[in-house]
Amino acid sequence: MFDFPLRATATMNLHLFIVTGLLVHCVFLASIFDIYFTSPLVHGMTPHYNPLPPPAKRLVLFVADGLRADSLYEIEEDGSPRAPYLRNIIEDKGCWGISHTRVPTESRPGHVALIAGFYEDVSAVAKGWKENPVEFDSVFNESKYTWSWGSPDILPMFAKGASGDHVYTYCYTAEKEDFGAEDATVLDTWVFDNVKNFFHAARSNQTMFSKVNEEKVILFLHLLGIDTNGHAHRPNSREYKDNIRKVDEGIKEIVSLLEDFYGNDGKTAFIVTSDHGMTDWGSHGAGHPSETLTPLIAWGAGLNYPQSVTSQAFEDNFLKEWKLENRKRVDVNQADIAPLMASLIGVPFPLNSVGILPLEYLNNSVHFKAESMFTNAVQILEQFKVKMTQKKESTLSFLFTPFKLLSDSEQIDILRKARSYIQQGKYNDVISLCKTLIILALEGLTYYHTYDRLFLGISIAMGFVGWTSYVILVIIKTHTNLMRTVQNNKASSVFAYGFSAVGIFIAFFLLIQAYPWTYYIYCLLPVPVWYAVVREFPVIQDLATLLLTFPLHQSIGFLFVCALGIEILVFSFFYRSTLTVGLIIFAGWPVITQLWAQAKITAVSWTLLCWLLAMFPLMPVVGREPNISLVTAAGLLILLISVSSLPSLWKSKNKNVHHKDLAILLFQMLSIALSIYVVNTTHSSLQHKQGLPVINQIISWTILASSLVVPLLSPTFLFQRLLSILLSLMSTYLLLSTGYEALFPLVLTGLMFAWINMEQEALQYYGLSLKPKHFFFLVKDYGSWLDIGTSISHFVLVMSFTIFMMLLNGLAQLLTTKRIELWGVTKYHAT
Repeated sequence: MFDFPLRATATMNLHLFIVTGLLVHCVFLASIFDIYFTSPLVHGMTPHYNPLPPPAKRLVLFVADGLRADSLYEIEEDGSPRAPYLRNIIEDKGCWGISHTRVPTESRPGHVALIAGFYEDVSAVAKGWKENPVEFDSVFNESKYTWSWGSPDILPMFAKGASGDHVYTYCYTAEKEDFGAEDATVLDTWVFDNVKNFFHAARSNQTMFSKVNEEKVILFLHLLGIDTNGHAHRPNSREYKDNIRKVDEGIKEIVSLLEDFYGNDGKTAFIVTSDHGMTDWGSHGAGHPSETLTPLIAWGAGLNYPQSVTSQAFEDNFLKEWKLENRKRVDVNQADIAPLMASLIGVPFPLNSVGILPLEYLNNSVHFKAESMFTNAVQILEQFKVKMTQKKESTLSFLFTPFKLLSDSEQIDILRKARSYIQQGKYNDVISLCKTLIILALEGLTYYHTYDRLFLGISIAMGFVGWTSYVILVIIKTHTNLMRTVQNNKASSVFAYGFSAVGIFIAFFLLIQAYPWTYYIYCLLPVPVWYAVVREFPVIQDLATLLLTFPLHQSIGFLFVCALGIEILVFSFFYRSTLTVGLIIFAGWPVITQLWAQAKITAVSWTLLCWLLAMFPLMPVVGREPNISLVTAAGLLILLISVSSLPSLWKSKNKNVHHKDLAILLFQMLSIALSIYVVNTTHSSLQHKQGLPVINQIISWTILASSLVVPLLSPTFLFQRLLSILLSLMSTYLLLSTGYEALFPLVLTGLMFAWINMEQEALQYYGLSLKPKHFFFLVKDYGSWLDIGTSISHFVLVMSFTIFMMLLNGLAQLLTTKRIELWGVTKYHAT
């Protein structure tokens, strides 16, 4: 009689718990961006430039998007250079090297580093290509005039961020950027042709002619064809290599055109580089050397001539492969190119630039180099001072800890010495002193940029540990007899007032320091979470009493297993084969239990599926040839599974429900069949360079949309609902697959079903009855399965597994974050 109200109350509490959990984890996810991915930009600095006359009146920047260093420098099989004109520049006219990019190796952050001189916040990749999520200065902005030609994805963001109206863009339409249709070399041909037309028109237009003959002019040619061909055909393809030859020919024509237009006045500087490289399988974004090593070739006014050397110390073997052992190679970080360009044409260094001027590229007096280096140091020091001031003003004086390696007196002393050395003509001493100042200022910028990281990290860690503890207590109260609810109103009131006072104190502390509103969420979240934990103190007492009854050696063994599991999980982020080891260990689990004798078929299924799943971490992630046959086989296999489930629908007594469920299953089977069709026809169409058929696009989007809704209409019995979810996921997953990965969800799902059967067998072994129930009340019924009051051993099993998984989750995140951070810093300094 009272069963339904009790069920409704339990369901409502469960829904509230789930919603709260989702919100809490959304906060945890958002905190990552405030802790690790924040904008490095500061504002309020004064522009600085070299007071000496610059060597160049104009600069031409060629950026071959997606061009790898080795793809440009390497020699063809017949011994000829792939880019003969640029090869001639390296050997006879200019200097060269490798520009080391940073992760993420994407077009937007790469161009920002090249042109603005700083490494953009990682999250800015997702904030839009055509607009600036933040305002930043650039070499284009500091120039007298900048004309740019190329992609509509790159050019507008530098024009919009520029002050005034002196950055002009000429873009082709976005529709021309087709990764699957005709050869993308036409994108670069468009750029070269439009540059030629522009200067041809400038000869007869007096206004335009006078502008292009001004000083401090920049011409920017963004060449997207190589990147597009690399994505579509991969870097080792004929299309990619032919595109490099076309770009080499185009650069030669443009250089000849400009020299003729300006009467060979020797006042033009040329730089050829790339925003990022590309892997052998046609992707970029990560930190593989093929993505982070890009070419840099510079010649013309103010730039060095080739320097002959007998030996060079580089860890790689590229010099021998490229046959450039006798030409001095000068490597730079990508952000160093921005101050180089600013120095060549005499404009202020970009205000937010963190690049260090590569003096070995300059062909000028030592005095000019010293002044340029001094300007570079003052410009970076200004950022440090503004960052320090901002942090000092927003932090209580007794809590503020300054960067000790670069105090105010130290700054004044170094600047005074540098200016004195310039007056005395000790230019080499100035250069050395300024480099030291730049390194210290950059370290200080990093120090203040990450100043709040420890504070926020502790707050989030407290919230995470508190929420994990609360979840464990909820599981204990729901599924065990440890649910003592001794209420002490006086103690409860004290706790409530105490936590309220703590929350008010934290809010006041954040208010007086003018922290962002998100900090309030991160710092106040632990307060209610821990209050909820403390309210369950009687349960915690009972749990502690129970755990203390276990022998010491068992507790130590459990902690050792936890630590080992955490390390395995962390190692799996760097070495995927670690997952294989774990799955092989799991495969042998039934052998050491009673399950092997009790349910041999289930145990054998578990072992075989674990072995099959263990093979996937050993497979190559990327860089493999498509194998559409495996995708088709996976689709046909899931269709076979669907057909085998049809007899179960005929057993339904309700004919209306029967027809509805049958229609849903047939619709999902049709979606699987259409997915197989789309994958095969799309692969064939792209191979023949016919682009992506419109009908395939319509089918794909329809399948994606329906897969989110159809499972909600499926039968609510456990097996039918899980099968419906699998079919919906597979229909979308097949569309995204190109090989063996299409089989992965099938094996994983089979293992999950085996786990359900294994769990049922384990529960039966402990003397608990199982009843197939309606899916809506599955959680409640599952709780009745775990009525561990009848079995202390089962309680220990479930609690150990729960705590173990919670510790794995929390500590793995912490250790992984730290190791990734250290790995990234180490790798950056190494390069």
